[in-house]
Amino acid sequence: NVMDDVDMVVSANTEVIAGEHTICTPGTIGTHIHFISPQQALEAICAGTTTMIGGGTGPADGTNATTCTPGPWNIHRMLEALEELPLNFGLLGKGNDSLESA
Repeated sequence: NVMDDVDMVVSANTEVIAGEHTICTPGTIGTHIHFISPQQALEAICAGTTTMIGGGTGPADGTNATTCTPGPWNIHRMLEALEELPLNFGLLGKGNDSLESA
């Protein structure tokens, strides 16, 4: 698509980045993340990821097998932990109950 009244401005401050033989993307979204450690954020940034979507409860054996964060207490703790990381996040939650009233 082309927009009217949008000009490409080239000046002394313009940086040219060679992109021959590469695939250049503005950023990716990881949609199947097992949130195991905060170090995953740095690895994601280095790989061009801007958004991570998944779940878990951090460094626990259960997180290795799920991408869901169980219950409101764990979701709250995960939101607190993700607050300082420089990415966009989406948490997948799960809930279940065997009581009819639920």
